[in-house]
Amino acid sequence: MKNLFGRLVLALSLLLAAPAVAQEKGPLVLAAASLQESLTEAANVWAASKHPKPVLSFAASSALARQIGAGAPADIFISADEPWMDDVANKGLIKPETRTSFLGNRLVLIAPAAKAHRIAIRPNFPLARALGEGRLAMADPDAVPAGKYGKSALTQLGVWATVEPKVARAENVRAALALVERGEAPLGIVYETDAKASKAVRVVGVFPAGMHPAITYPIAVLKTATSPDAEGFRAFLVSRKGKAIFARYGFLPK
Repeated sequence: MKNLFGRLVLALSLLLAAPAVAQEKGPLVLAAASLQESLTEAANVWAASKHPKPVLSFAASSALARQIGAGAPADIFISADEPWMDDVANKGLIKPETRTSFLGNRLVLIAPAAKAHRIAIRPNFPLARALGEGRLAMADPDAVPAGKYGKSALTQLGVWATVEPKVARAENVRAALALVERGEAPLGIVYETDAKASKAVRVVGVFPAGMHPAITYPIAVLKTATSPDAEGFRAFLVSRKGKAIFARYGFLPK
């Protein structure tokens, strides 16, 4: 009887504890791939203040926006451009009052660290010749923000037509970075923060900001949000303390 009573007490305690454990789950954040290291640190800092640790999922902003549009449950969306946030907003899927553009970035040309040499980025610069028989790694220029920014810059510089056949289209900016890291592409276009996160590549040129739309990162709480911490974590990220974390990784706070 004593053993039976002990097992009943244990079972009851587990049942009573279950809701408390469930409440410990932090907000689910869908974020642009370029935010991996910085947002992970921000989530750790937030959790260190005795908040439930946010759950982070990284991918191309285009893929995340489509997931949200298809009904994927999440609490917060952070895009690497305004158009994909607009796409989600136009479907009535965000809380408009929570939308804030809080970060910027720079677009750079990279090469494997062992083979890096400076390339002057100017109108009609010989990018196709620099590639030789190799490919230019970049996120999908038809959908992914980093790729769209890159295509815009190359078009404005008058070289897109010559390099488009040589483009290795990656599913997101980190996949483009990986192609250059592994030496599978001699050059790639990524954000400055991506290049800073890797010791295997070097920046060989910086694209003039006027050659592409301003790089901005909007954040918003989704209407499907169920986490009681969603707005609190969003507010922390756009606060001075939150932006300071992103600044350490090379982002440009707004």
